[in-house]
Amino acid sequence: MTTHTSQPSPNLPALVFDFGGVLIDWNPRYLYRKVFNDEEALERFFYEVGFFEWNRLQDAGRPFSEAVADLCSRQPQYCDLIRLYDERYEESIGGPIAASVEILQKLHVAGYRLYGLSNWPAEKFSVVRHKYDFFSWFDAIIISGEVHLAKPDPRIFNLLLDRIARPAAECLLIDDSSTNIQTAQSLGFRTILFQSPQQLQEQLQMLVHL
Repeated sequence: MTTHTSQPSPNLPALVFDFGGVLIDWNPRYLYRKVFNDEEALERFFYEVGFFEWNRLQDAGRPFSEAVADLCSRQPQYCDLIRLYDERYEESIGGPIAASVEILQKLHVAGYRLYGLSNWPAEKFSVVRHKYDFFSWFDAIIISGEVHLAKPDPRIFNLLLDRIARPAAECLLIDDSSTNIQTAQSLGFRTILFQSPQQLQEQLQMLVHL
């Protein structure tokens, strides 16, 4: 996909995008539904191993090799299933959220400065990044696993502001987590809590005249 951008204007707000749930359809259930015939059993596995709490430590920079070894030592009966997430991680990605990417492209062409701020394990983002051209539209991307800080920690928001040399008041964060949104607002960011591409389009039209 080739786009031709307008010259960026310093008067335009910096647009900061979360990735998972906004631009990328990530859900580990996509992978585990291939091995569980029963949705209830799948959810029981997630609950018993504390899957999402465990995964947040990888978001904050813990290597998968260490994470898998740790959880397998505590939940040996599930070790094969735990390893599966590391070995077949890409199957947890449903692909781009096409309508959101179309909005991102409009913003890119219009000359907005685009930044990524996403909770994502570093080693897994490096595998996925090259598959989607739209990542090249961002002026800078901060991945939690690379900086060993994860949203909603205020420090990762401040790290972004330092890197892009813009005050929070000139930034608009688009994120699907209300907790992340609340932290950003407390720091002075303008925000949009993402619910759907249509809702995002409508709010952007009001806020940045897309």
